[in-house]
Amino acid sequence: MPKQATAVARAPRDSSTAKLARFFPNATPVRIPIRLTRVTDENGKFSESTVIEYGTSREVLFASALPLEFADLLRLQTADGTLDTQACVVAVQYNSGRTAVAARFTEQVPNWIVQP
Repeated sequence: MPKQATAVARAPRDSSTAKLARFFPNATPVRIPIRLTRVTDENGKFSESTVIEYGTSREVLFASALPLEFADLLRLQTADGTLDTQACVVAVQYNSGRTAVAARFTEQVPNWIVQP
């Protein structure tokens, strides 16, 4: 016969991106897979697939393993082409080999889903 037991539920830790999102009060949770490339990198060495985790009408927040720094220019692309734009890094937060990044669009993105 099974015995009854209790266990303490563990609260999920906030991801580093969620912690960075606290500085962007209008940030909305999203899950949009993208291809991220540092624009100054002509040979594609600094490129990766990642997921936009939060968005505002002007910024996107995501985790990255790339060596990104403040003011780096990035190209953000979705596989279906609905998002293909550039953004500039406006905030970085380092945590255990991953970097939480906030990047601001360099131009208004007409088909961006997060509205003001």
